[in-house]
Amino acid sequence: MGAVTVAESVIRADLAAAIGEPVLDVQPIPEGHSGFTYWVDLNGRRAVLRLPPPGARIAGPADIPRQGRIMEALHARGLPVPGIIAMSTEAVVDGRPYVLMEALPGERIEAAAARGSDPLELARSAIEVLRALQATPPAQSGIGDEEPVLLRDELRRWSWLMERAPAELTGDAPELARRLASEVPPDPGPVVVHGDYHFGNMLFIGGRVSAVLDWEIAELGHPLLDLCCLCVVFQGGGEDGARGWGASRGLDTDALRDVFGADPAEFRWTLGLTYYKYAAILGYNLMLHRRGKRPDPSYEGRTGTIVGFIQTGLRLLA
Repeated sequence: MGAVTVAESVIRADLAAAIGEPVLDVQPIPEGHSGFTYWVDLNGRRAVLRLPPPGARIAGPADIPRQGRIMEALHARGLPVPGIIAMSTEAVVDGRPYVLMEALPGERIEAAAARGSDPLELARSAIEVLRALQATPPAQSGIGDEEPVLLRDELRRWSWLMERAPAELTGDAPELARRLASEVPPDPGPVVVHGDYHFGNMLFIGGRVSAVLDWEIAELGHPLLDLCCLCVVFQGGGEDGARGWGASRGLDTDALRDVFGADPAEFRWTLGLTYYKYAAILGYNLMLHRRGKRPDPSYEGRTGTIVGFIQTGLRLLA
């Protein structure tokens, strides 16, 4: 047996013991960048297993049980979020906590696009789901005991990443951060924020959202954050095959803003913040790749995106 096969065998045996039923097969899911998500075949059904990285401190994106609590709470309210089959905060599956969730039906954005789905209708469906998410009382979100993240905190969070991105790509980032800091809009009451709300983290059936996945950085925060994530990634950013799909079909950010009904000035500022955010994320991941900490050569092809996002943010706040 190779090392990967041994690891999967351990996961399979531990998971079967934890849930009290046979686990027929465990296979890594190739999509995405987490690397610790698996298809699980049970008797008569398929599930999805999420584990934190081996040895990781259980905090932030590695807090898999927190993601489980969020999904469990939102699923109970009828949102298109996987139901939770089992989960544990104890280190019981390969020495790690785990979440085992339903495998929801649906196809990824690439398949939906290949079927000729109308971009505006996909966007309307995503915004309908977003409105339902934002209607969730924080106390019923699974993270109601957490402090809301204010817009200034958001800016500081992404500035920390930006400072660690390759300097030759981010020379104008401090000016964008300065403009953002000088015009921060007021924080309204917090809503549930997915944090990476774009088509690449959704599944579709018949041109409508059937599932919203990957709740790693969910929080309580500003209502426009998720809308602007959808706009930026739809237009040409992010880390998956959905990049640029909306822009190539003539759907611009103003159309999504109008569907949502956002205030233009507040939307423009939050959109600038979101371009800054994704430039920081891409730049930080590029740094990790170049240092060999998280090898992924695809980030070398995104240097122009990093620079372009910073310039777009500057134009928005000019």
